[in-house]
Amino acid sequence: MTFLAASLEQRVARLERAGATDALKDNRIGLEKEGLRVSCEGRIAESPHPAALGSALTHPYITTDFSEALLELITPALSAPGAVIDFLQHVHTHVYRHLGDELLWATSMPCVLEGGARIPLAYYGSSNAATMKTAYRRGLGNRYGRTMQVIAGVHFNFSFADAFWALYQDRLSPDEDSARFNAESQMGMIRNLQRLGWLVPYLFGASPAVCASFVQGQETDLDRFDATTLYYPYATSLRMGDIGYQNKQEEGTGMKASYDSLDAYVRSLTWAIETPCPQYESIGVKIGDRYEQLNANVLQIENEYYSTVRPKQITQWMEKPTVALRRRGIGYVELRSLDVNLFEPVGVGLEQLYFLETLMLHCLLQESPRIGSRERRDIDENEVLTAHRGREPGLKLARDRSAVQLKVWAEEVLGDMQAVAALLDGASEGPYLDSLRQQLEKVRDPDMTPSAMMLSEMRERGEGFFAMARRRSCEHREHFKRQVLDAAVVEDFDRWARVSVERQREIERADDQPFDDFLQAYFAQSERPAFL
Repeated sequence: MTFLAASLEQRVARLERAGATDALKDNRIGLEKEGLRVSCEGRIAESPHPAALGSALTHPYITTDFSEALLELITPALSAPGAVIDFLQHVHTHVYRHLGDELLWATSMPCVLEGGARIPLAYYGSSNAATMKTAYRRGLGNRYGRTMQVIAGVHFNFSFADAFWALYQDRLSPDEDSARFNAESQMGMIRNLQRLGWLVPYLFGASPAVCASFVQGQETDLDRFDATTLYYPYATSLRMGDIGYQNKQEEGTGMKASYDSLDAYVRSLTWAIETPCPQYESIGVKIGDRYEQLNANVLQIENEYYSTVRPKQITQWMEKPTVALRRRGIGYVELRSLDVNLFEPVGVGLEQLYFLETLMLHCLLQESPRIGSRERRDIDENEVLTAHRGREPGLKLARDRSAVQLKVWAEEVLGDMQAVAALLDGASEGPYLDSLRQQLEKVRDPDMTPSAMMLSEMRERGEGFFAMARRRSCEHREHFKRQVLDAAVVEDFDRWARVSVERQREIERADDQPFDDFLQAYFAQSERPAFL
């Protein structure tokens, strides 16, 4: 029997006999965790990025996202999940040494919003690269509103060990070009991650409620929890639902990336960043000396396409993401659907990492046909249904042109994942199987999900969303204030800050062309290797 014809359990058994458990130990995980700087009163900070943290343009681990107030804390890609969490703990502790009275907001959804005009755009200095980054963010604000851009999340970046890829290809397609095999296998994994994407907000969604200030008087069908809080009774992740940025950016543009292959994905994004969109042309591009957006195309740049999961390659300085994918293939896969977990000081827990690594391998080993238009609609609808009503008793999702209860489907998937978790654990039971059991408990008892626990805590304490989020944010600050970093860790962070500032100055000194010419050269990048 060929490897492809074997069942999932048979595939796992063959990989185990071939030594896959040892090879998989060198898988790499990285995290990007966003956190909004706020005042003690919970309002978005209007202060600049703390100078002691270094340059947001060039620091490897501490930068900003849309807003000057939206910190993004990054870990290196590490093989041990525990080491990833430790690094994230260290960087939070370091940041809190320089925040003064400010807090890092403990949830994905912001509070006490006073209109988009009060949300400061991220500033990266005076270089062309910095100007481009700020202009891109101004364009996002003009297209979708600044309020949507300060929703925070956690990105899970994952890559399989090189030794595992060699072992896996040897059993599946030994004669195929390795770059092509890697690309096609990972695109198949991404398609399966989309099919099962609803699992992530169900298990880890932590935004079932929002401040009334978030909708700013707009009409919604959200229920009122109290005078200051709106929610859905069975919601898991409003961040991933219709009120979040996730499903708004495609309205009126007709944009939907293709995941049929890496080439199809790159071509679909290339079309979007080169095709004018009348909806955005009305905004204008350059008004006076200021860019209101980088261009009036369907997407300004590739990063504007906010899918739940996407193939990525580490980019060189000012290299377009699509060009990086064409030149070097897929370096890692980015899962973007994790809410900030307010029950964890760093916003994400160790058991989440173990489960997501198991999910990645499970989705790689499953067959993955291309996604047709009907299935694409089902995938999108399943995501929104789970975000809005995931804990609703008897909720049904669409699978293979029929309806299936979320609970039944989730139990089936988690049951199939046991063999994969055992492969990752090795000879004895370990953290992968333990994490899988924790997720199964959430499926059987929805009250154990983070979203349910948040609403329960709010009811028990008589708190609205803002009061709970602020209290938890203060508790997290006290947690990090109590931490003591080793002298070597402190020196590392201080050195990275100094080096990043000097690097920013070098970039500014090296600028030798007008911004218009710089932007034209950036978009003119193009290179196509043979394997695509």
